[in-house]
Amino acid sequence: MSKRFLLASLLAAATFSAQADDKAVREAINQLAPNATIDAIAESTLPGFYEVSLGGQLVYVSQDGRYLVQGTVYDIVNRVDITEQKRSDARKSALAEVPRDRRIVFEPKEVKHRVTVFTDIDCGYCRRLHQEMAEYNARGIAVEYLFYPRAGIGSESYQKAVNVWCSPDRNSALTRAKAGETLERRDCPNPVADDFQLGQRIGLTGTPALVTEDGTLLPGYLPADALLQRLDGLEQASTH
Repeated sequence: MSKRFLLASLLAAATFSAQADDKAVREAINQLAPNATIDAIAESTLPGFYEVSLGGQLVYVSQDGRYLVQGTVYDIVNRVDITEQKRSDARKSALAEVPRDRRIVFEPKEVKHRVTVFTDIDCGYCRRLHQEMAEYNARGIAVEYLFYPRAGIGSESYQKAVNVWCSPDRNSALTRAKAGETLERRDCPNPVADDFQLGQRIGLTGTPALVTEDGTLLPGYLPADALLQRLDGLEQASTH
């Protein structure tokens, strides 16, 4: 048997094995949650398991499809939360698909950090965050808004987001809406539904949800100084 033939046979066997494992994993997920949408299946650093992405959540399924583990995988030697690192990478990739012209941006002249903020017009802490926009900008933090009306597509909060997006001056309209002003009802091609679905895809459970440039999720409102401290800390950690 030639070396070339042997190599081809081994590759074919490995491919068949991977496909068989993938099938077992899919069948296991479908048995537990028939309506679940599997975003991706990949080999895991956890021996004998695959990592499965399900609507922003990450679970681990054994190669034979018998066991499912839901939780955090932590690399003790390297002191790395592997599960959160994977989630951050997924968020970063997902947000990279959203161009600047699909965001409402409040930024200073000199930008030190950028955060994507999923917001709901009627969310109290979202309004509080927006009231402090000058403080965020003064500290070099650019805020890039996407919409996440928690009541869902077609809700009153959803329509308020559409009204903002379809206004001639979106930044001004957003500020007025968050101050409680009732805007003129408008309709136009808009990204609100896409923003909402993106939020669900990356596993958001509330607003405001802040996502840093490296994909780290900071759930909830943070005052300007506290947010700057977190962002500086994440930046320093990434350089070590």
